[in-house]
Amino acid sequence: MRPTRRGITIVEVVVVIVAIGLIAALALPHLGGRQREQRLAKLHAARGAVQSAAALMHGVAQARHNQPQPTCAAAGFGANPPWLNAAGSGSLCTDHSRVQVALLCPAPTLAGIVASAGLVPVVGTPSSAQLAVEGFEVRSAAGELQVLVGGGRDAAQCSFVYRAPRTLGEAPEVGAPATRGC
Repeated sequence: MRPTRRGITIVEVVVVIVAIGLIAALALPHLGGRQREQRLAKLHAARGAVQSAAALMHGVAQARHNQPQPTCAAAGFGANPPWLNAAGSGSLCTDHSRVQVALLCPAPTLAGIVASAGLVPVVGTPSSAQLAVEGFEVRSAAGELQVLVGGGRDAAQCSFVYRAPRTLGEAPEVGAPATRGC
C-alpha cells in the first residue's frame, strides 16, 4: 500500500504562480488603459462644462448688468437678490447656486466658475473636499484657476486652466488640456 499524498508539490505551486503572473500581465495593461481613458473623459467633460458655463454666464451677466434681479432661491456667493455693479462684479443666480462674477464673467474661484459649471452635484458653492470626492482638485493663481483630475501619474499634467478676462468686455479663456499625466 502506498501512502496518500496530502500536500502540494513545489511544481504545482510554481505552475499556479506562473499562471497568476500571466493573467496579471495580460489584464493589468488593459485595466490601466481604461482608467486613463476614464480620467481623460472626465478631464474633457469638465473642460466642456467650464467652457459652456463661462459662455452662458457671460451672456447672462451682459444682459443683467446694472439691472435689478429677482431674489435667488439657491445658496451661494453674494447678496440676495443678486446684483452686478457697474464694474461687472457681483453675483448671478443659477438653478443651483449664486455665482461670483467679475468683469461680467464667472470669477476664477470655487464660488465662480466651479459653481457655475456644476462639476460637483451640490447646491451652492462646492468645497475642496466635495471636489476631491469627485476626483477633482483646483489651484488658483492670479486671475486663473487650474482644474486637475486626480488618480493619474501627475495631476498637474491632467488639467486645464480657466483664465478670467483682464478688462471689462473681454471673454474668459479656457486653456488646452494637459493630458500627459492622466
